[in-house]
Amino acid sequence: MLIRFEVANFRSVLDPVELSMVAVDTDRDAARAVPSLGESLLPVAAIYGPNASGKSNIIAALAWLTAAVRVSLLAWDDEIPVEPFAFGGGHGRRTEFTVESVIAGVRFEYVVELDREAVHYEGLFHYPEKKRRRIFEREGDELKLQRGLGGLSGMRELQTPRALALSAARRFNEPLVRDFTRDLLATRAQGLRWDRPSLWLRTFQPSRDLFDQAGRRQRALPGLEHSTNLEDDRTQALALLRLADLGIDDVLVEEAETTYTGPDGESRSQTGRRVRLVHRTAGERTPLDFAKESAGTRTWFELIGPVLGALRAGSLLLFDELDASLHPTLSVQLIRLFQDPATNPAGAQLVFTSHDTSLLNQLNRDEVWLTEKGADGVTRLGALAEFAGERVRKSQNIERAYLHGRFGALPDVDRTELLRALGLIG
Repeated sequence: MLIRFEVANFRSVLDPVELSMVAVDTDRDAARAVPSLGESLLPVAAIYGPNASGKSNIIAALAWLTAAVRVSLLAWDDEIPVEPFAFGGGHGRRTEFTVESVIAGVRFEYVVELDREAVHYEGLFHYPEKKRRRIFEREGDELKLQRGLGGLSGMRELQTPRALALSAARRFNEPLVRDFTRDLLATRAQGLRWDRPSLWLRTFQPSRDLFDQAGRRQRALPGLEHSTNLEDDRTQALALLRLADLGIDDVLVEEAETTYTGPDGESRSQTGRRVRLVHRTAGERTPLDFAKESAGTRTWFELIGPVLGALRAGSLLLFDELDASLHPTLSVQLIRLFQDPATNPAGAQLVFTSHDTSLLNQLNRDEVWLTEKGADGVTRLGALAEFAGERVRKSQNIERAYLHGRFGALPDVDRTELLRALGLIG
């Protein structure tokens, strides 16, 4: 489980900001006790703030780092495709990332400092018996390994100034590195868009595969790679689809021929797998082509693979603009799936951004984070539970207080310029 994530000099973030999953209120089922930490961790965190305040950039930073570990050794020959703060304060400063996670009761810490030219510092540490021990540490070209980890010595031959050492280390079957990278690379993101193919996260196979017995024989769904009972997977996916109360009784995936017009204007046909959702109506069951379903139904269907995979694997799911993709009632159902130990026994985590204040009624004070962007264009991130140094009461009506500006992080609406441009004022 993720303990905390810190980033500096990335997109609209200049000074270090930290997102912590450590619970403030531990007397509830959603808070997962971790005895080795002496803390409890949260399965859900929500980030609120005005448009363009940098909400998306917080989770994009973690998604970027995950993608970097996957591809840097293969794709970063000429330049590191990092996006530092665009204005004056970011020039000449390194971009910094820190991830802390607990895996099988052991705390791990991964730290990176880089710019577009090189990785300047990188370290992976663990805390057996609560004492910090180095797995590897790299400063420039110098690499130091923990004594007894000679199996990682081959990293030196793969290391380049721009590739992450962790990208090289994961090539070797060292259990400590394997455990951490497997956990980190299980992170998936929904709603984020990248303009560089080298940054794309490995995406989930379509939810269709959970209902397509033939397709599953060739493809492994992330989070379900080791599943041996395809019928159980299908049953659980169908239950998740029905949870939305969309009137859907079943899913059909079948071979179908489609016709399309090619760039030369000629008609062509191709064979592929077609999805149809079977709806319950009075006295009958009617299949409907997936393309004819509502946007909300399609979105919920497409989420089944990522959500079920995360819940099975106990991994992290990042979701940008949850309210733009789902109806509020479905957003509530999604949050509850992660909060409830019965549906989330493996400790999966959901971190999302939203504008939908009604969801605040489903969140505890320590599950809410707020972004604001200053006049200097810098994003600041703060925990609602400790807003402005004043502890927010557990009994506080979070939605009402937020809408009344109690915590800031609301749009500063000034209509003067618009009214003047429209000629309505002088």
